[in-house]
Amino acid sequence: MSLDGTYEDGNIFAKILRGEAPAAKVFEDGEILAFMDVFPQSRGHTLVIPKHSQARNLLEVEPEVLAPLMLGVQRITRAVRSALNPDGIMVAQYNGAPAGQTIYHLHFHIIPRWAGLELGRHGAGGMADPAELKALAEQIAAKIS
Repeated sequence: MSLDGTYEDGNIFAKILRGEAPAAKVFEDGEILAFMDVFPQSRGHTLVIPKHSQARNLLEVEPEVLAPLMLGVQRITRAVRSALNPDGIMVAQYNGAPAGQTIYHLHFHIIPRWAGLELGRHGAGGMADPAELKALAEQIAAKIS
């Protein structure tokens, strides 16, 4: 899919927002939702999405949505660091299929990294155990300030 297109409200993130699909939720407020990636690239891989935008990517998002979204990304990144103590944290956001985007609802990846551990491929690993994701979500949520 190109950078341009029409938002499809049947995407998995829209379904999660509407409560039609499950998610291991880390945090939710009036502006954002953070939850565990079911195809994690590393232990603790968390996604952050805006709740009130149909932006498919960063190029389409409204400024009034982007500001609280980025503050939320920072807040969740700090909690991931506190909960999991990684050696580094990668924050990623993809725009368009050639860049690696697979879900066309704006989202940010927070991916903890540990020295010596390889990163899984984006969207190509196996599905994580839901119980493990729930436990990680609770561990990270406990560190949100």
